[in-house]
Amino acid sequence: MSPQPANAHKEIPGNPSTAKSSQVNLNTRPNGEPLRLLSEEDWNFWITNGYVVIKNAISKEQVKKLANYLWEYEEKDPNDIDSWYKKPNAVMQMKELNNTGMVEIYNHQYMWDNRQFPKVHQAFADIWGTEKLWVTIDRANLNFPLRPGFEYKGFIHWDYDPETKPQNVQGVLALADQTDENMGGFQCIPELFRTYDSWKLTQPEDRDHYKPDTTGFEPVKVKMEAGDLLIFNSLQPHGIRPNTSGNKVRIAQYISMMPAQEENEELRQWRINSWTNRDAMEGYAFPGDPLKREKQNPVAKLSPLGKKLLGLERW
Repeated sequence: MSPQPANAHKEIPGNPSTAKSSQVNLNTRPNGEPLRLLSEEDWNFWITNGYVVIKNAISKEQVKKLANYLWEYEEKDPNDIDSWYKKPNAVMQMKELNNTGMVEIYNHQYMWDNRQFPKVHQAFADIWGTEKLWVTIDRANLNFPLRPGFEYKGFIHWDYDPETKPQNVQGVLALADQTDENMGGFQCIPELFRTYDSWKLTQPEDRDHYKPDTTGFEPVKVKMEAGDLLIFNSLQPHGIRPNTSGNKVRIAQYISMMPAQEENEELRQWRINSWTNRDAMEGYAFPGDPLKREKQNPVAKLSPLGKKLLGLERW
């Protein structure tokens, strides 16, 4: 495992590529700057609701390649429900993530193909107001239906204390259709995102700054189709909802981008080493992979854009 740089986020240790608030503020378009990809309607929805879905960010054919590979990687058969429930290779310290289907894979070619797809980069460039971004080196998800002995609760949380006003976004790419509200997937509370400053005044002093009391709020279950990209503000209370469909699997890849920190040579080298060494992340929310399956795969080939998004080449 590559040693972690000193700036690894203390609350979410394990993956420095996902875990730091940016020193650069999110785009506010103060002078009505033109958008690269988002429509004005998309932009207004983003500002108001704290999330936005980019339809057809990647073709269904391309995302299906990764979806199919995840089944193979996990040694599970999409047509054999019993195979879905074999014991995981590693257990999460972050208990609410147990049984939610996290797949410890980070650097496969298909994952990099999605990260370096130009339309994905353009979407995040609109959100940040700059094209000079680094992409997160994050994992995938196969979220299976609940059944006796395989249970987990849906949850709503923040990954960052909203009191710190983090400047960050997170993202999810749908690798298969998620249009059935019962099949699990992303949920969030835009109303709490909008009213946080007044809501917090009604809460006790010793409240949990990462898990809000959601009494009186109705989470929004965001529907997505294969190839859709969801981007959400890190001030958005969010989480995974339980899959009660009985026979449908939510399949996704976590992708986000933030302004490149090219002056941070330690972090840049960590990112490059993660790509070349093909290590699974280890930490509170990242259990690692004792089987070291990714090391059997070749190092992913990067496009000119991909090399900049990794940090291998500078913007």
